[in-house]
Amino acid sequence: MNIRIDKAGNTPIFVQICNQLRQQIRSGVLVPGERLPSMNQLAIMLDISRETVKKAYNALVRDNLLTAWQGKGIYVAAKDGTRFREILVLLDKQSVYNQIILRNFQETLEGNAHITILQHNQDVDLLEYYLTHNLDLYDYYVVSPHFPLDAQTQARATKIISCIPARKLIMLDNWLRGIPGDYGVVYQDFRNDAAQGLACARADILRWGGNLKVIVLPRSLYGNLILESVKDFARETGIRLSVFRSIPETWNPGDVALVLNSQLDSGLVELDASIRSAGLVPGKDVKIISYNEMPLNELVMGGLTVLSTDFPAMGRTAADMILSGTRSKVHNPFRLIRRKSFLPVPDSRSR
Repeated sequence: MNIRIDKAGNTPIFVQICNQLRQQIRSGVLVPGERLPSMNQLAIMLDISRETVKKAYNALVRDNLLTAWQGKGIYVAAKDGTRFREILVLLDKQSVYNQIILRNFQETLEGNAHITILQHNQDVDLLEYYLTHNLDLYDYYVVSPHFPLDAQTQARATKIISCIPARKLIMLDNWLRGIPGDYGVVYQDFRNDAAQGLACARADILRWGGNLKVIVLPRSLYGNLILESVKDFARETGIRLSVFRSIPETWNPGDVALVLNSQLDSGLVELDASIRSAGLVPGKDVKIISYNEMPLNELVMGGLTVLSTDFPAMGRTAADMILSGTRSKVHNPFRLIRRKSFLPVPDSRSR
């Protein structure tokens, strides 16, 4: 921001400030969401009175070019002229998935919101601290309520999040159903999604021998819930299911491995090594499905098949609720994404 004033001119100083700020906003020099100097700061910068700056700012607020947020400052207003939305996002942790959600959330809201991001690390004490100090300061609170699944922790997290007015609350990725009110949610159904996604793979698994080995690694928060969904799928299809808490050592041609890990990490490296030590080729002799989509999956193992919710859609849907002022409970799309690790081997006789 660059403002020059002519104290000797005939145009009142507050009008000079208004005209220059208006021109800079409309030309894009000042962009929506950009914070302006405080009244005191600008008064010192221009060597004028605070009341003159206040008069200029108030005029631009009335024209919907600036928005004033008590205790937070003066910002360039949203593109549509509405008051800029103040949003606090409380994510559970740093992850590729959260980055994807957040990027699409921010892109959809671009020019219409000022977003503050905090990380509660799946710690209810930290969540409570953040909300205690920020409960009345934002228009919306977007919370990813991922916490340990024991009853005590879940009850406490539910109680804390219930303090957020329902009209301001959007839950992301997980739905704490004990929270009352007309709030927004964009969620995965960890208990049922996997069975629906695997239904698309039923014919292939049966054709390859009907053996599904599910590997539930300890760092998967929802691994046991997802496992119950996989068990439903196995019961309904007659597929033989084996469950492992670590990478198994024994493999046979036609086996299908489903890895319920929370990140693309050493679990898949160990799986690849274990299959190869059995003299088999991952993705050819043993088919592999992982859980949760991310960009690197297109490169891993020549293309890693995944069961996954649509993380970009999740971010966009949450942002659309804020833009439209609506609140609804949305089950996010979930699907099987096929790649090389779960494709039929071409029949050499057809060549």
